[in-house]
Order: sequence, then C-alpha cells, then structure tokens
Amino acid sequence: MTSPDGAVFTDGLRPVDVLTVVAVTDVTPSVRRVTLSGEPAAVAAAGPTVNLLVPRADDPDPLWPRIQRDGRIVWPQGSHGVALRSYTARRQDPAAGEVDIDFVLHGDGPAAAWAAAARPGAVLAVAGAASLAERPAGWLLLAGDETSLPAISRLLATAPPTAVGVAFLEVAGPEEEQPLPGPPGIEVRWLHRGGTPPGESTLLADAVAALERPPGDDVFAWVGAESATVRAVRADLRGRWGLGRAQHHAIGYWRLGKAMGS
Repeated sequence: MTSPDGAVFTDGLRPVDVLTVVAVTDVTPSVRRVTLSGEPAAVAAAGPTVNLLVPRADDPDPLWPRIQRDGRIVWPQGSHGVALRSYTARRQDPAAGEVDIDFVLHGDGPAAAWAAAARPGAVLAVAGAASLAERPAGWLLLAGDETSLPAISRLLATAPPTAVGVAFLEVAGPEEEQPLPGPPGIEVRWLHRGGTPPGESTLLADAVAALERPPGDDVFAWVGAESATVRAVRADLRGRWGLGRAQHHAIGYWRLGKAMGS
C-alpha cells in the first residue's frame, strides 16, 4: 500500500528515509555543519524540526527502525545502536536534494560523536518532523544558546520584515558567533560566557530579566537552551511579562549533566 506522499507500506510499516553525508564544514570551533543528500520528498520532510535516527559512528550498516502509518517508530528487537534525537535543519533544498544539520560538538553523546566522525558517505535517517511552534507577531523575543542557533536562524529568516524585538544568543565567545540575517528591527545580541561551562551561566536568564516587557499583546517569545535556564526564562515570561500559552514557546534542548547531543 502507498501513502499520499508515495511511501510504500509493507505489513503496515514503511522504511525510514536514509540520508547520505556529502559535505562536512566546521562553522565555528564547536559547531559542525553536515550536509546530507536524499530524495527530494525526504529532504522536504526533514524539518524544520526533524527526528534524526543517529547510528553509532563506527556502524556503516545500521539496523534501522520502521515507521507506522500514524508516524510512530517501530524499533527492531534486540540491540540496534540507533539513537533518536531532535534537531532543527539549518537549510532545506528539496530541489537539490540537500539538507544542512548543525551539530554542537560539546559532550560525548551519540549525535555529537557521530558528527565528530562524519565523513562523506556516512548515513543517518529521519523519522518525522514538526514545526518550530512559532507564531507571527509584531514584537519578537528570541533567546537561546548554541543548540538553538539553527532554530533561531530560521525564525529570524521567516519573521515579518516589519517585526521588531531582540534575539539573545549565549555562546562561549566571539569565535562562536554566526551571521544571522533577519528583519532590521530585530536586534541580535551575543552573550559571551567566557570560561563558564555550558549550562552553568545565568547570562541568558539575566538578559531576559533585564528586558522591559513591550506594550500590547502582539508579542511572541521563543526560547531554547539548557533545561534549567529555559525554566527560569519561562517563569519570567509567564509571571512578570504575563504571556499566555499562545504567546510563548520554551523548550529545553538539553540538560546539565547530560551531554549535549546525547
């Protein structure tokens, strides 16, 4: 049986979409961009937020799961060595059959380990995608660390040209800054934590705490960073700013004590 997007189901299951590495670029000292190639439909479905199936770095022939019609993943029995991780595609080009995924190389989790060893010809797979939960608004607050840079780059690129606001980006130092084109009315502020380890700085929460709430209700805030930092910022946005559920989206991308990309 074939689904509307052309996927063929056998016994109610279909294969995952496997993508192949065609290029690897170090964007900054801690961020590696992996360009993957695949069928146009698979690339179009790989974002903005995509579930990556990451094999062990030393496994050239992973035992992939399969996908049910409702999108649920069916894992093979026994040991398979494939990890499920959520990432944001930095770029999707279905016509060219290419998608860029940026990996933060901090830590020794399976995704970071795979990206550190990635070479042309390596493979990973995708199994479903979701939106960034954004909402158009006249005033935007974007706040995150290295792990959220792909998401914030896409939010800035798709924001209305008339939007105003601020984007706070916490990174180790100026060497980790990246170009982030967006509306001229949205100020990008880089926060450098220096020698403070990732997840132990309060720079992001402090920056939001020092920011006055803009007037009116045409406001949306998007936050993605270490879980404890996100909780602190969310509490400020809900309490001091009085934002309702539809006016903000805050997601913990990782947790201190558990490696980024793990």
